[in-house]
Amino acid sequence: MSNRILLHIGFGNSVTRSQVLAIIQPGSSPIKRFVREKRDEGRLIDATMGKKMRALVISRSGPVFLSAISVASLVARMQEGGGEEPTTRPLRPEAGEDIDGS
Repeated sequence: MSNRILLHIGFGNSVTRSQVLAIIQPGSSPIKRFVREKRDEGRLIDATMGKKMRALVISRSGPVFLSAISVASLVARMQEGGGEEPTTRPLRPEAGEDIDGS
């Protein structure tokens, strides 16, 4: 799949961008209750890999994803097209090629 379809939420985990309903900060008591409820329902997916939870990604289909990436970074990735872009150029320039690829 193209990176334009997926939103990278950290540690190799991605969600389908079109299914993202909201990206919210986890600090308030109502949000903490919401997370507990989703965990009890079996609808919580922890993608933090043991790191501090910095954002909740709520999907249209029901699951809630916990992310160690900040809300601002995830929103920027949504606007940019998904997150990590694949490398399309060699890391070192070829002989006789400028660093900018020309």
